Amino acid sequence: MIEQLYNRIRLPFPDDKLEIYSDGNDDYTYVLSEYYAETCINYGQLIKIRENGNLIGKEKRIIYGDPDQADIETTETENFNSIMRERSGRLVRKTKCFSKLKRRLISALELFLFYWDFINNFRRGKSPAMLEGITTKLWNWHEFFYYKLTITN
Repeated sequence: MIEQLYNRIRLPFPDDKLEIYSDGNDDYTYVLSEYYAETCINYGQLIKIRENGNLIGKEKRIIYGDPDQADIETTETENFNSIMRERSGRLVRKTKCFSKLKRRLISALELFLFYWDFINNFRRGKSPAMLEGITTKLWNWHEFFYYKLTITN
């Protein structure tokens, strides 16, 4: 996953850091430093403290860089995963909408991700792709289905 992230985003610099927040999985601590210089990332962990299955507190740890303590949160990722499961029956446990072929699951997820990134009016009339500077307008399904692709080898 980190390798795919590395290949898909622009490289961070000390004055333009990559911000990553996760749960308490220590694997990220070691893997991130293999791909990025510690001076180029802000990485924090949110560890949920549970007692008898109930959440009793949260601990925020700064691992690399100097992220703002208030920014160390995983709710956006957890919310996105919940929305993706809600809108794609293929991701729900014990469902009759499962994908028999891996390629169909991937295609369904890619359609959802296109909608989420390019069509979804996410924040103040902008899609996530607009916020990232990938596109300048909200797309619609007609533009998606009739977009002319140029395929090169």
